[in-house]
Amino acid sequence: MRVLDKGKPVDVLFIAEGTYPYVRGGVSTWIHQLITGMPDLSFGVLFLGSREEDYSAIRYQLPENLVLLETFFMFSRLEFPRPRPSDGSPEVKKLKAFFREGGEVPEELVDESFYTRKLTFSDVLYGRRTWEMFEELYEERRITVPFVDFFWTLRNILTPLWVLVRALSSVKGRTIRLVHSPSTGYAGFLGSMLRKNLRIPFIITEHGLYTKERKIDILNSQWIKSVSPFSTDKYDIDDLRKLWINFFVNVGRVCYAWAEEVFSLYEGAREAQISLGCPPHKARVIPNGVEIEKFAPLRERRPPRVPKVVALIGRVAPIKDVKTFIKAMKILTTKDPSVEGWVVGPEDEDPNYARECRMLVKTLGLEGKVKFLGFRRVDEVFPRIGLTTLTSISEGMPMVVLESFASGVPCVTTDVGSCRQLIYGGLNEEDKALGKAGEVVPVANPRALAEAYWKLLNDEKLWRECQRVGIERVERFYSFEKFINNYRSVYEKYRRLSVGGNINRA
Repeated sequence: MRVLDKGKPVDVLFIAEGTYPYVRGGVSTWIHQLITGMPDLSFGVLFLGSREEDYSAIRYQLPENLVLLETFFMFSRLEFPRPRPSDGSPEVKKLKAFFREGGEVPEELVDESFYTRKLTFSDVLYGRRTWEMFEELYEERRITVPFVDFFWTLRNILTPLWVLVRALSSVKGRTIRLVHSPSTGYAGFLGSMLRKNLRIPFIITEHGLYTKERKIDILNSQWIKSVSPFSTDKYDIDDLRKLWINFFVNVGRVCYAWAEEVFSLYEGAREAQISLGCPPHKARVIPNGVEIEKFAPLRERRPPRVPKVVALIGRVAPIKDVKTFIKAMKILTTKDPSVEGWVVGPEDEDPNYARECRMLVKTLGLEGKVKFLGFRRVDEVFPRIGLTTLTSISEGMPMVVLESFASGVPCVTTDVGSCRQLIYGGLNEEDKALGKAGEVVPVANPRALAEAYWKLLNDEKLWRECQRVGIERVERFYSFEKFINNYRSVYEKYRRLSVGGNINRA
């Protein structure tokens, strides 16, 4: 669905999978910052969502230089062709390449014509040969779950590919100078298709590692059990998880192969990208940045004493491991009943998990001690807290840590993503020499978290030193201007290339 079209050329087209502009925070804020930070460039967004009912209103005020916004829903039944039994196409067997372990996806599967001429959406949904291919794959992989669940899982994995073809078709004939995907996955695969078929330069910025994060989601998921209405929940579902994981690993390699450049937020992520198949010469690091002038005034609004409040700022989802935070607060409040824990973030991503977190608070007798505040503006939160915390099991370079430092609040995080680099310094020797801006503890260790919270909240001298280091680190190394200028140089390089120019495969 075309939401906005000003009929202008697009300098940079973002492919936003489940993010901007319908979801707040994280990658969405990053996209919004880039668009608003370069008002002289024109931007477009192709939004890839799951289903229409999973998203409500647009969550951002759309900038004037956003000239195109289209939405596509990968699991919408509204776009399915009418059932029509047929033999289907023998080309369907080529899709097995997506599910091989350590295999290569043929270049043909990035070609638009494969999905419009050789193997249509109707072929995949209703063709006899598709059923036969599913049977072959079921036997070759020695799948142990009931075939009906295997069938529905495969259909759900493959269906979005034809939605991506529709998205590609929607921008044909437009002037687009660069495609920028904030992930691999389906968004990155669409970027690869645009690169292959329309010869538009394509770059990727991974905030975490998409493949790793999808593995975590899949291994922790409950939804895989219910891909079929006939699921009985009486069998091992590992085979279904493996299908999804193999698919995303192989798609990730496709994205790395077709992208001109692949960016990450810190050196550890760059090394991980290379280990997952990204050619080393394509991999570069561009850290995030924060608008210092926006958050610096919050330092003056702080009370004289350090508030005994620890705030987890982020969405209530399994990857954020909110339950470990709640357990840590039980340990901490037993020692000091005056401390409060705030969970500041939306609860609509995984309502079942959010209910479990609230039930855990009740079970541990923490009502009034651990509070769920929902989405709040961070400038309302930072002056009222003593510490920001992240208890995540996976992160990239969390903006909330940079914002917290800029606001004068130390952080306690788990040892994930770039958190160790941000808190202890790691960009260079000068950064390390600044000292620490908080504490880093192991993942899923509530006692270590509680001890770190206690130490910082009860040693004002240490707290003040961590505050000073955080402010100095963010101002020296993570400014918004540096972040914008880094991407501007990338965009300008590709802006000079026109659609259909002499762009060879990277």
